[in-house]
Amino acid sequence: MAAPPLLLLDGIRFTLGNSPLLQGAGISVSPGERLALVGRNGSGKSTLLRIAAGELEPEGGTRFLQPGATMRYLPQEPDLSGHRTVEDYVMAGLGPSDDPYRARALFEGLGLTGEEDPSRLSGGEARRAALARALAPQPDILLLDEPTNHLDLPAIEWLEGELSSLRGALVLISHDRRFLSRLSRATLWLDRGVTRRLDRGFGEFEAWREEQLEQEEQAAHKLGRQIVREEHWLRHGVSGRRKRNVRRVAELQALRAARRDRIKPTGTVTMQAAEAGSSGQLVITAEDVSKSWGETPILEKFSTRIIKGDRIGIVGANGAGKTTLLNILIGKLPPDAGSVKLGTNIAMAALDQLRATLDPDRTLADTLTDGNGDQVWVDGKPRHVIGYMQDFLFIPEQARTPVGKLSGGERGRLLLAKALAAPSNLLVLDEPTNDLDLETLDLLEELLAEYAGTVLLVSHDRDFLDRVCTGIIMSEGRGRWQDFAGGYSDMLNQRGEGVTARAVAKSAAPPREAAAPRPQPAASKRLSFKDQHALTTLPATMEKLQKEIAVLQNWLADPGLYSRDPKGFQQRTDALTERQAALEAAEEEWLRLEMLREEIEG
Repeated sequence: MAAPPLLLLDGIRFTLGNSPLLQGAGISVSPGERLALVGRNGSGKSTLLRIAAGELEPEGGTRFLQPGATMRYLPQEPDLSGHRTVEDYVMAGLGPSDDPYRARALFEGLGLTGEEDPSRLSGGEARRAALARALAPQPDILLLDEPTNHLDLPAIEWLEGELSSLRGALVLISHDRRFLSRLSRATLWLDRGVTRRLDRGFGEFEAWREEQLEQEEQAAHKLGRQIVREEHWLRHGVSGRRKRNVRRVAELQALRAARRDRIKPTGTVTMQAAEAGSSGQLVITAEDVSKSWGETPILEKFSTRIIKGDRIGIVGANGAGKTTLLNILIGKLPPDAGSVKLGTNIAMAALDQLRATLDPDRTLADTLTDGNGDQVWVDGKPRHVIGYMQDFLFIPEQARTPVGKLSGGERGRLLLAKALAAPSNLLVLDEPTNDLDLETLDLLEELLAEYAGTVLLVSHDRDFLDRVCTGIIMSEGRGRWQDFAGGYSDMLNQRGEGVTARAVAKSAAPPREAAAPRPQPAASKRLSFKDQHALTTLPATMEKLQKEIAVLQNWLADPGLYSRDPKGFQQRTDALTERQAALEAAEEEWLRLEMLREEIEG
């Protein structure tokens, strides 16, 4: 018998302004469940999560939380005011029975000391502090709204591991596909005010959603109804074009192969970019480039050649100098030593991560037209601003909306619309994926796949880097950067590890009386107790999974099973997929630990 839910929302209704936002939405969270809450920007995901957390009262419906169950909630914009240090802020969120030592251990994983002043934190540091406060009590239910926003790759990968090891239930909103796929076991789709549940992880959600939408369209045609054009575009436009992915993936692999040959081992798309005339074949050449800020080296004798058509991703920990490298490569910032040469006939369009070029008091339409009537010039041709807005998933009613009233994702789309209207053959994108929803990411990926020019981008989104890039420039730390062919996963395979976090400066320890140094053993590094236990138990786990897979495969080999028991056939198919994924994960973890053990012992 299934355990009763810890948290239950049923028939939730909520109105925003004059528009109904939630019209019968619901959530059911069982102990230990991993639930991804998905839906396009503006569908009400954050509102539903706030209602689940008890921070917002619904206009209708019921909310039930099991007595005694503990819950923690991470909002998109955490409030750290009223606390002297980050440690004070985190400790204030602990209950009487919670362990304060766990909070201090989390600081190390999140790259904090606990002594930071909350009023002086950057967006990424504030997000890390809020994560420590939410994770420290180890609650029965953890509600996370965009936990990876403003985090760098080391922090995202650390957070994945931390959340995977939690025993409590997890409800997660995120635009990071890989993060969702690795952590979720069920998916809740919020669409037009109601929720639909898939009892499988996010990795299988998009195919399932397409089936649901196709069934709706067939039903609509049978009833003789017409789908409104704007809603059809917002909800179906991307999925219809996704069927061309096979061709684009093949083209991307060809581009990567061409770049791999150059790098020898050494130390009809609706979102459309206006393209200038063709640039020269050699776009950027950097030779022995060095740059420092004070005593901190950013670049040390870095060299690269970027050819027309390359899509280069720049990755590294926060503070490694990604934006500095980008500005040096495009000639915006001079190097201290070495040379950077831009090719001929370069027309550049840039998107900056701070979005400082947007005037919050200007309307969306005026921002796109620069106040010149109702026309936008795209690729040297006039287009009506309403039609161009719709290309970027805005509705006509938003034309007179002040930019300051737009969400983060909508501002991101607006900047993309402005940047892509200008003719270019070199796109420079600094954190273009921040706050973008999955639909807009699909559009941007397709744009970059079809773009005839060259692309330089900085991003922490691993899935986006894999789908777009033909090459990766990665920070190795201390001013050293390395060029890799392929996407982020290709870089991992070549390098053997991902981006590493920068060291956190610890406050100086109080002086102690000098003592004679003790001789240290040659191998001070050792496996943790958790790793030792996993190394011992994983072989039995893998053997058990292999036996279960064999049993399920024997069941599914019966040609008459589906006709006799379609529900049983589906259940066994799902179980087989789940166990095969678990076996793959267990094998990878065992191999990692075995290699680590050999390194320590040898």
